[in-house]
Amino acid sequence: MASKAYIVEDNTLIRDNLVETLTELAGVQTIGYSTTEADACYWLERHPRDWDLLVVDLFLDEGTGLGVLRKCPRRSAVQKVVVLSNYATDEMRSRCLACGADAIFDKSTELDQFLDYCTAQH
Repeated sequence: MASKAYIVEDNTLIRDNLVETLTELAGVQTIGYSTTEADACYWLERHPRDWDLLVVDLFLDEGTGLGVLRKCPRRSAVQKVVVLSNYATDEMRSRCLACGADAIFDKSTELDQFLDYCTAQH
């Protein structure tokens, strides 16, 4: 069975490419997405066990990915939270891990590692 991913990404082109890539190369089914922190947190509160992989960008239309990370501390051990951002600096990586992310990848330089991580999760 394919892993189920929920994506928090405000850029339509990036999100569409991410959905396609996750499906084709990692065997991951995208079950929904949000473009704002509030929408993502609302969805997560109402679907606490409906996802296996949460992919979060840091900068959103409204709010931040860090706010989303803080809203999902109570999850099962098999649910993984991944940050995929163009701002994966050392400081931001530390902040994401402190907020509960399992892994952080740079969109522009670490896509292969991101896909390997996603593939290994299911």
